[in-house]
Amino acid sequence: MRYAHPLAVFLATICLIGGPDFAFAQAPNPGGNSERPPNVVLLISDDQAWNDYSFMGHPDIQTPNLDQLAKESAVFRRGYVPTALCRPSLMTMLTGQYASVHGVTGNDPSPKYAERNSDLYRQRCSQLISYVERFETLPETLGRKGYLSHQSGKFWEGSYQHGGFTHGMTRGFPQPGGRHGDDGLAIGRQGIEPIAEFVDMAVEEARPFLLWYAPFLPHSPHNPPERILNKYRDNHPISIAKYYAMCDWFDETCGEVLKLIDDKDLRDNTLVVYVTDNGWIQSPTSSKYAPRSKQTPYEGGIRTPILYRLPGKIRPGERTELTSSIDIFPTILAAAGAEIPNGLPGLNLLPELQSGNAIERDTIFGESFAHDIADIENPEASLLFRWAIRGKWKLLLTYDGEANRYASTHPRTEKGPQLFDLIADPNEQHNIASDNADVVAELAKAIEQWYPVQQRKTIVSVTP
Repeated sequence: MRYAHPLAVFLATICLIGGPDFAFAQAPNPGGNSERPPNVVLLISDDQAWNDYSFMGHPDIQTPNLDQLAKESAVFRRGYVPTALCRPSLMTMLTGQYASVHGVTGNDPSPKYAERNSDLYRQRCSQLISYVERFETLPETLGRKGYLSHQSGKFWEGSYQHGGFTHGMTRGFPQPGGRHGDDGLAIGRQGIEPIAEFVDMAVEEARPFLLWYAPFLPHSPHNPPERILNKYRDNHPISIAKYYAMCDWFDETCGEVLKLIDDKDLRDNTLVVYVTDNGWIQSPTSSKYAPRSKQTPYEGGIRTPILYRLPGKIRPGERTELTSSIDIFPTILAAAGAEIPNGLPGLNLLPELQSGNAIERDTIFGESFAHDIADIENPEASLLFRWAIRGKWKLLLTYDGEANRYASTHPRTEKGPQLFDLIADPNEQHNIASDNADVVAELAKAIEQWYPVQQRKTIVSVTP
């Protein structure tokens, strides 16, 4: 099956080859050998619900720049991220691996087992960022094809150099303040000048480039400019108005990045990919997020539109298939004519994006872990959910991973399997597992084939 989880084979391969020198498959250059490889712009929203865009049908939030991008792109309205938390989600985009494989399952080591800023805690932080060294990252793979690369915004895995970027903004751990982006978090909120300078340099050197644009937007603090907030203030609670304005502000900055590409006459040879790192449902009574959003495997946590634009090579239009951010890594490499590591769990979607043919996959998978990592060497110690979506069906399996500091906000209220019909019940209000034991058993088997759990147990059996 094309969607099989590579955990056992991948880890065995790591042991044999001792690092990131994988075997590779050469992807064809979509424009032919005579053409310069396309530039790549990766636009990554931070904490935004899947339907909080005009083009996704939101009645109030204004996103004209992303609306225009959608008109020019292959649009997957049923896109997903495998893990609904920023660090593991971004690490998946960087490496093309699920969190249970790349090992960065949460944002931080648990302070329960090592006091923050203690020597042991810092040692564990260092070990956690070392996991990226097990893989050849997206910018590293493109670098072997001659690409320059620039990191800005959210980034957790040390400095931009540690992630394989040739240029960037984040100093990263262990530098003071280096946790999830530090200097890079100014991008967008304080303009895009570092990106503009980088693009000028790449154009001058006639080099293809990768932009990792992952601004701290619409992420809290929700402090939008008054000129944008005033659009929403009168008709919504202030917490909602601020969040809506943040989505609007993020869209505005995406427009600035895309205009920069257009102004340099680079549009026709630039692949633009859009995704969000995880969902967010704004609380109407506070600045926090509501249940069943960030950190959870419900639609509010894992669903996102995913867009691909490459004029003349990717067909614009609505795509009805399921897709996942796990596919972004191999698809970008294919578009660049770069080498694709063998055994990646995601699909290279470029042939289908070019031809318009249906994607040959019927099921996507994901997993949820605690925000604070109980054991950085054992992902299953923090495992809370495994899930699968096939057609209209979505199955969540619940595990007894150690609860985290957000457990009171996102309790695992249903201990058994949860099955939803996403067509009839898109808000997942009705667990119909007990009425569809055959579907539960079928999807549970697929989940086990994808990611075999060795130690944790389901809280309630899924046997019909």
